[in-house]
Amino acid sequence: MAASWIISVISSGTEGELNPPIILTIHDGNKRYNEISNSIPAITNRVLSKELKLLEENLLIKRTVIDDFPMRIEYTITDYCFGIEEVVKPMEKWGKSHQRKIRELD
Repeated sequence: MAASWIISVISSGTEGELNPPIILTIHDGNKRYNEISNSIPAITNRVLSKELKLLEENLLIKRTVIDDFPMRIEYTITDYCFGIEEVVKPMEKWGKSHQRKIRELD
């Protein structure tokens, strides 16, 4: 439930409609461009590039260039993006409590 709250808040704070699946894909660790692209079948390279730039501009992801051969680029969720969990956790707790209360009424 927390992930869905986080994603809805992120969606409302940024312009990109595909941000939620991108953030969920990157959420579990460093991801390379092709890994992100392969995890979202309907996304084009042009749209993915645009969305990644938008997320980086909004400080929600970090783009790291690894100077290796061949050069690699990895994306990670920023601490700033994870910070929204501090706001979401109390809402999630209330939501679960509310669901229990409603079930008691049935």
